[in-house]
Amino acid sequence: MKSISQKLSVGEKIGYSLGDLAANLVFQTLVTYLAFFYTDIYGLEANHASAIMLTVGLIAAFGFNPIIGAIADRTTSKWGKFRPWILFTAIPLGIVALLAFSTPDFEYRGKIIYAVITYTLLLLLYAANNLPYSALSGVITGDMGERNSISAYRFVAVMFAQFFVQVFMLPIIESVGEGDKAVGIEIVMTWLAIIGTIMLLITFFTTRERIVPKPEQKSSVKEDLSDLFKNKPWVIILTVTTLVFVTLAMKGGSYVYYFKNYVDEERLTSFISPILDFLSSIGVNFFGEDPVSAGFGLFNAGGIIFMIVGIGLSKRLADKYGKRDIFKIFLFISTLFIIFFYFFSPKSVEFMFASQILHGFFYGITIPLLWAMIADVADFSEWKTNRRATAIIFSAMMVGLKGGLSIGSALLTWILGLYNYIPQSDTVQAESAILGTKMLVSIYPAIPFLLAVALLFFYEIDKKMEVKLEAELKERRAN
Repeated sequence: MKSISQKLSVGEKIGYSLGDLAANLVFQTLVTYLAFFYTDIYGLEANHASAIMLTVGLIAAFGFNPIIGAIADRTTSKWGKFRPWILFTAIPLGIVALLAFSTPDFEYRGKIIYAVITYTLLLLLYAANNLPYSALSGVITGDMGERNSISAYRFVAVMFAQFFVQVFMLPIIESVGEGDKAVGIEIVMTWLAIIGTIMLLITFFTTRERIVPKPEQKSSVKEDLSDLFKNKPWVIILTVTTLVFVTLAMKGGSYVYYFKNYVDEERLTSFISPILDFLSSIGVNFFGEDPVSAGFGLFNAGGIIFMIVGIGLSKRLADKYGKRDIFKIFLFISTLFIIFFYFFSPKSVEFMFASQILHGFFYGITIPLLWAMIADVADFSEWKTNRRATAIIFSAMMVGLKGGLSIGSALLTWILGLYNYIPQSDTVQAESAILGTKMLVSIYPAIPFLLAVALLFFYEIDKKMEVKLEAELKERRAN
């Protein structure tokens, strides 16, 4: 095999990371606003919204992802296996993302049908775009250090997308919609669709695939699936991924309800006023007049800024101590700051912001590591079987991501209904509903994170194994 440099230029790393920025303009919107959009903007009942998100999400997770993974692994073109998928799904994904957050004036049954169709198409196109994009990280380089580096780049981009969606999106929706959230979200999603499409095209044109399986390494789908279930690290990472995204969906989607129904508005206003005055003095006026949406935005901003700081430390720690141990330790620490929310009263605004910042910092250290660990699992599979099936391994992880997102979002709306939450209500919610919003940002989302930490004790790809895999696979590929 001809020797190809596994080092990546800064331009290629940035170009690759823009694909995740684009995908996360969609993904973070789903995590943060889909439940709120369905219940409080589109007007669906909580149990119907829960059923749609769970049913469609699980079909997408267990149906779309394995099929697309198997097809992508068998794609051959002059552009490689995975880059063509990014190219040809860029525009359709943008269009469907806009349609999924539109509010056509249908009667109630029509609204449910429209939500099912658009959410199904959105998850199908998201899988067809983001799964090959993620698999591309497993073939863009075989160098473990470069893989850690590109993971750090892409998740800084993820944080920028998350920062916009969680900090600025709600105030901008209210501003451009002039108080009409339905109009506002359609305008915002139009621009996000255009920007996201351009970024995905940049990713296609700036990246290349360096690891190309030899023809004799071809295998059947049956062989690939058999290899997966014999791969213990894959089973563990699949379960960990599912648990992580259950928490992210549940926690991320709950904050908007938490600020609307639990946090004391008067205390929040007095706390954020000096911050808003300072930001206004330097020309930052994105937060609008509503103290709840402004407080929600600033709260998310603090967490995300410190997540980015944590991401910056991730590569150095992972290179020295290994991905597994760093992921496990800092996931546990970050969970403690989720649990603390259970003890905060509605007036404990300072503690809420401090806990969010510390959670963001410690969780940020783990963010790049999960996807780099999945690429390591693909190496582990190749090391054991002499066959490389990158996309189907990443598709299994997308099953975990989509499954976790669907379960977490469905649990969010189901639990709200269980606690007697009333959608689109401008009156004070019942005491049980207020308790439910408190539990949804504290105890409930902490449970999946703690289970994930426990599972990582059984994950065998530690620092020593990483070094062994890289050296032996490099020698095999050279020969």
